Amino acid sequence: MVAKKIAYPGHLAIVLLLTVLPACLAAQRTDKKLFQQINTLLQQFGGDVGIYVHDLKKNRVVAINADAIFPTASMIKIPIAVGVMDHIKKGNLAYHQELIYKDSLLYAGVDLLGSFRNNEKIELSKVIMLMLSLSDNTASLWLQSLAGGGIHINHLMEQAGLTITRVNSRTKGRDSARKEFGWGQTSPREMALLMEKLVRGEIISPESSATLIRLLGRNYWDEQALSQLPADVFVASKNGAVDASRSEVLYVNGQKGAYIFCICSKNNKDTSWGNNNEAWQLTQKISKLIWERYH
Repeated sequence: MVAKKIAYPGHLAIVLLLTVLPACLAAQRTDKKLFQQINTLLQQFGGDVGIYVHDLKKNRVVAINADAIFPTASMIKIPIAVGVMDHIKKGNLAYHQELIYKDSLLYAGVDLLGSFRNNEKIELSKVIMLMLSLSDNTASLWLQSLAGGGIHINHLMEQAGLTITRVNSRTKGRDSARKEFGWGQTSPREMALLMEKLVRGEIISPESSATLIRLLGRNYWDEQALSQLPADVFVASKNGAVDASRSEVLYVNGQKGAYIFCICSKNNKDTSWGNNNEAWQLTQKISKLIWERYH
């Protein structure tokens, strides 16, 4: 077993014990106290919930329905970004290259990119920022195409050892999965693992992973899990939400240690979009609970 120091943007380095996957999993143990506390909060929830928490400092985990399949909603934009970074690494795209927006790219909604005029110019880096920071759907679908589509992105997920996380929408052979799960699908454990691999610098390249972690550290949608964390703590995160499904994944790095937290829900009875939505309230409570447990 080898201890390797991992550096990440703007904060103290953490030490992760890196070894072969089976031995690493064997070394993990359940944080029983946190498991009980979270499980208590889940008892009255009107829907299906999956949770995965990994305390990176002490290698403790909490896994509740962690391998069940859930809709990603906008969390699928992390795999899309991985696909884009793969093409940048291969030289097919350039991070600061100039793109030309076309009206045909518009995905109806309230997206910022959708307000652009036809033939207006924008850098690829800014389109990626719009996708990850503002969760701009027009930008995301454009980038999905530039990344080689769902088939290529799904191949990258398979290479990363993820068997559930897939793009469904606009992807040949995935029509039935799209009808059930929407744009994409994942499990709490796999989405957390993808985030952890980015932190470790294991996706595409250390430089590509670091770029994505920085981008994920600029999340505009900060009123759920993020709202329960101190403002001076570094957090990389991505949310996802449709009527009956709400999800969020976070890498949280505080002075006393770092952890990754993913919550996914589906079949939610409360499909409202106000701050009092049951799933969002649950996310806030669990986020606060985890932070207080480890800090």
